[in-house]
Amino acid sequence: MSRKIFVNLPIKNMELTKAFFGALGFSFNPQFTNEQGACMVIADDIYAMLLVESFFQTFTRKPVADATKSTEVLICLSCESRAEVDELVRKAIAAGGTAPNPPQDHGFMYGHGFTDLDGHVWELMYMDPNAAPPQA
Repeated sequence: MSRKIFVNLPIKNMELTKAFFGALGFSFNPQFTNEQGACMVIADDIYAMLLVESFFQTFTRKPVADATKSTEVLICLSCESRAEVDELVRKAIAAGGTAPNPPQDHGFMYGHGFTDLDGHVWELMYMDPNAAPPQA
């Protein structure tokens, strides 16, 4: 059985959030997008459900974390190249995000990331399988 993954994230402002991720090149499935939530398409079977905080709160009895003050999740996306990693970080910063850490170059693996408008950390990584160290 093939599975899909839906990562649910609380957001403060729907229009600003959609504009931010739209500037990074992500699209939204209109069938599952309204004023309360946006279904951001990451890949064929991977989606981020960006839910306005008051709507997000209806899915849990726990307090909603403020991602600008604490880390509730680290989202890591693979990229096709080092250039794609750097380009997505550049677009995120241009759209109002920040880069919480400098790029990390481990030879076979390269990573960088950004923090979105709501404080969620999106790590981006490229791994060259031909350059990875051999397994012992």
